[in-house]
Amino acid sequence: MKTLLLFFLLIFTFGFVAQAQTKIDLTGTWTVDVQTDMGSGNPTFVLKQEGEKITGTYSGSLGDSQVTGTLKGNVLHLEFSIQGNRITYDGTATESSISGKVNLADMASGTFSGKRKS
Repeated sequence: MKTLLLFFLLIFTFGFVAQAQTKIDLTGTWTVDVQTDMGSGNPTFVLKQEGEKITGTYSGSLGDSQVTGTLKGNVLHLEFSIQGNRITYDGTATESSISGKVNLADMASGTFSGKRKS
């Protein structure tokens, strides 16, 4: 019985350590490909992450703006406003890529995929 309990304790511990080691940090510059029903673009995000909180800047065909967002696990949410219009990016992230859906103030929607700039 003690051996079985020790085995489960070790499995739990290794699982927790492995999860802690795979924490994603999106701090850096990202080039993104956006495809919407109203056109496409290639904006750049410069992001800074502290815990789950993300701040940064967006520069693209819509203009320039301050960005806020979150990363919870691998679930990404970014948002910003251009001329009072709320733009949202919702998707998933790894250390080297981001992808998901974009909503341009309910006027257009589509998908995005991005890579960390070297």
